[in-house]
Amino acid sequence: MIKKILFSYQNKSQLIIAMIGSFLGFTFLVTSIHYLIRVNEFGEGEEILGNNTMIIQKKVTNYSSMNLSKNDFSEREIESIRNESFTEGVQPILSNSFGVSLQTDSELVPYFRSDVFVQSVDNDFTKIDSEKWKWSEEDEFVPIILPRDFLVMLNTFASAKGIPQVSDDLAKTIGFKFTLYNDNKKEWKKVRIVGFTNEVSAILVPSSFMQYGNLNFPTDIPAKTTQLMLTVKEGRFGEFENYLEKRSLESKENSMIVGKLKSVAGTLFSILIGISVITVFLAGLVLVQYAQLLISRNEYEIRTLLRQGYSPKKITQTILLYFVKVFAVISAASLVAFGITKFFIDKLLITGGIHIASGYTIVSILAVIFAFGIYTIVNYFNAKRGVLRTL
Repeated sequence: MIKKILFSYQNKSQLIIAMIGSFLGFTFLVTSIHYLIRVNEFGEGEEILGNNTMIIQKKVTNYSSMNLSKNDFSEREIESIRNESFTEGVQPILSNSFGVSLQTDSELVPYFRSDVFVQSVDNDFTKIDSEKWKWSEEDEFVPIILPRDFLVMLNTFASAKGIPQVSDDLAKTIGFKFTLYNDNKKEWKKVRIVGFTNEVSAILVPSSFMQYGNLNFPTDIPAKTTQLMLTVKEGRFGEFENYLEKRSLESKENSMIVGKLKSVAGTLFSILIGISVITVFLAGLVLVQYAQLLISRNEYEIRTLLRQGYSPKKITQTILLYFVKVFAVISAASLVAFGITKFFIDKLLITGGIHIASGYTIVSILAVIFAFGIYTIVNYFNAKRGVLRTL
């Protein structure tokens, strides 16, 4: 009876406009949050380095080839990069001054040996469990991160020998060993692969092993810092790219492409989130104003209902339930629209060669639930205040 008295004869054009605005805002909001998350996740499962982490070095020029300029970083240059606004973290990459070679040590693959170049970085710049990325002289194995190009070379060698090629998982079970040496002595250390990387050309080892090799197998070759591991802050990739261009620095091309893609897409989706929030907010205001107008136009009816014995709580709950149903319809419709939109966007991304996780993100769904809750709470207090004002 209360519902029929309050809502049956109302002009619903303002309500419909507000519902359409809320529907569009909710749909844009959940879609933009979902793809912002997916863009930031892009490439994470394939790379052992931390998010937005890349290696930079000075460009090789004709001057550096003739030893007229230096390609190593001074402490002053490193400190300058550390103080840049786009820098979240930076660290010199330690390189070996001792001789080192890697060879197979397993019956599963034929004998293979090659002189290699090893480097080390702190665990803060990798996504490997710190328990796996450590080494001491008493340990049986040295954990290493192998460049994927090295595995490709190993498989090419295996193919030439007419034996099966090695997958990533199988490579982690194959025995390898290092030969550490200088002009006076040599030593062997067993090696275990714990991960792979597309970003680093050298084999990565824990810093404790690098210190051990440089200390126990010293050479006359001076240690130089020619590369830096740098983590770029979210949304600052444009500044980072401009800095590299001005200072004649470079990073691996595929890292720059992925970083630029994530930065541009992240910025666009962030703008869309802002627009969506404004749309949802304005549509919410229209809904609140509609509720206020409804109560104002029905002051006589509400006062009559109160005199007949209906409690303010009962009338408030009726008004609230009406708008909860409205919000539920808007939320459900926006989630359905998001599902349809997501299907086509994912298909377009796959066609374009961009593979992202196909599942739904919890945060994007929670955003709709949160907005639904805010709408409900605001409308409850608005209805309660309007009903009590008629007393």
